[in-house]
This record gives sequence, structure tokens and C-alpha cells, in this order.
Amino acid sequence: MRWQTTAVLAVVLIALGVFYYVFEIRMGPEREKTEGRKGRVFTAETADVTDVEIKRPDATVKAKREGDGWQLLEPVQARGDRTPVEETVNSVVTARMDREIEANPKAPGDFGLDKPAAEVTLRLKDGKQIGLALGAKSPTGVWVYAREAGKPAVFIVGESILRDATRPFAEFRDKTVLAFDQKDVTAVEVVARDDTLNLQQADGRWKLTRPRALPADGDTVRDFLEKLRSARVKEFVAESPRSLQPYGLDKPLRVAIHTGRDKDRATKSLLFGNVDAAKKGVYAMRAGESGVVLIPEETWTAVPKNAAVLRSKVVVDVDRDKVSQVELRGPKGAVTLARENERWKIVAPEAL
Repeated sequence: MRWQTTAVLAVVLIALGVFYYVFEIRMGPEREKTEGRKGRVFTAETADVTDVEIKRPDATVKAKREGDGWQLLEPVQARGDRTPVEETVNSVVTARMDREIEANPKAPGDFGLDKPAAEVTLRLKDGKQIGLALGAKSPTGVWVYAREAGKPAVFIVGESILRDATRPFAEFRDKTVLAFDQKDVTAVEVVARDDTLNLQQADGRWKLTRPRALPADGDTVRDFLEKLRSARVKEFVAESPRSLQPYGLDKPLRVAIHTGRDKDRATKSLLFGNVDAAKKGVYAMRAGESGVVLIPEETWTAVPKNAAVLRSKVVVDVDRDKVSQVELRGPKGAVTLARENERWKIVAPEAL
């Protein structure tokens, strides 16, 4: 009977193996996905969303997905900051209903849903729309009354969804001052009222070409470019002010960053105005845009204002590894040193 017992055990093991493979390996990911959707208001995924609209009492925010980022359409057209936009979209898409409060309320105002704090509408890749209206917070402040667009039932969801949907509009905006890669920069121009500085880069070395040709201090140029590249907007001050004079932008200092060469050359410019000492910033505008922003004062400090700041401080520019002989002359004569096998020796006036 032993062979029969062994055969039965073998069949059982094979069956268990097949079950594990099918249930855990083949069906596992889909099952986990299904489990993750339990309790969710919507079945869509964040990646399915192409457009978002958030209606709030103060304003309506609209954004459209472009590539791997977002473009804001309302209340102003501007680049969106991907992280807060997607956090808001994701919080709505993955919203979980804790429990239903009332299937068909007679007075939505009791839940703050007659005038919602925010109404979020998401358009999906397939053209369908999903939406969530967010009303008042529950007495504990942990939950928010909500209902799905086009449906009467009131339920509660986590308060963080309302927090994301009502964050200040400025948080949705991209804070990058000028987007460029320092390794692609081939020229820099600084135009002030009384002077113009031109810098050119070739083979990794920088040189001044205006107001006169001089070797430039590469570290100073690179430090300036890095501070400009990493600068972030501190405050969006005004979108289309009637006058630029209060910000000192009627007669600005202009910094132009050129990338690429010849037909591939592109230029991005930033205009600098007055320094606001109280806010520790400087007013600025991107060329071609009408909005005034406040950026860190240290960015302004790093801008080279004259050729003396930029010119190389090196007295003699030589490759020390290629130097084979040095001669020192003075009132009492000359001394000559020569390199031999990575060591220096005095060879004149007499060998030592």
C-alpha cells in the first residue's frame, strides 16, 4: 500500500502547487488590486485622469495633463506643480466611503452640501467624468460629508480630501524660476542700465566677450548658474499689474540664459526689479510672461553686476602637469628648477 500512499501524496502536492500558482502568482496582482478598491467611491486610477476641475467659493481651478506634468488653465494659465496636483487627484480617485449617512437627504444643507466647500470633477482617458462634492466637516473634524456627482446619497470620507482640494492655488503652481540644465548652457548675457556683460562657454571654459575679451572665473559663473537654476518662487505677487514701476520692473536688469548652438539655440530670460528687504526677496518676471513673482534675495546677490566679478583671478593660466622647468629671476641672479621623475631639482646656477 506504500506506493498508493505515495501516489496520493504526490497528487495532493501537485494540486497544491497548481492552486498556489494560479491563486497567488497568476491571480495575485489582480486580487490585490480588487482588494485595494474595496470601499472606494470610484474604480478609476490616478493615471486615467486627463483633466481636473475644482470649483470652490473663491475660484475655480482647472488643470490638464500634458506629458508627465500638468498645465494650469484657470484661474491663470501657468505650469502646474506635479506633486500637489496629483496628490489632489489621487485623494479623490482613491476616496473611501467610511459609511453612508443618508440615502436621500431632504436637506443637503445640513451637511454643507447645498454650497459645497469644493466640487471636484475628473475627466478620464475614455471621456467619462467622475465627481465628488465635499461639504462640511463632521463634528469630530476627522471626516467630511460628501456625495458622488449626480447621486443623492450622503456619506463621509477622510478630511484630507477636503484639505487637498482647498489648498491655496499658489501651491498648485510650479515654483521653478527658470528651467534649464547647466551643462547645456553655452552663453550668458547680463544687461543692466549702464553695462552689458556677455559670457561664452567653449570646451568647458568660460570667457568674457563684453565689455572686453577676458578669461572668466568658471567657479563664479557655475555658482551663479546653479543658484539661478535651483531658485524657487517665494510668492506669486501679481498676475498682470497695471504698472511695473512699484516693483522696479519698468527698468529691469535682464539675465538671458542661452542653451545649444546655431539652429538649436534657445533663450530663457529673467527680469530683476527691486529688492524687498522685509520679505528677503527680489521682484522678478520671466520674459514673455505678465506675472510678477518674488524670488530669494540670494539669487539676486549671485547675479554678476560687473566684469570685475567675473574675470578670472588666475595670474598665469598653465597646466601644472605639463610644466617641466621653472626659472626665477631676481636682483641677485636667477635660479632654474627642472622636473625629473615627478621631483623638482635645482639645475642652475649649479646643480643641487
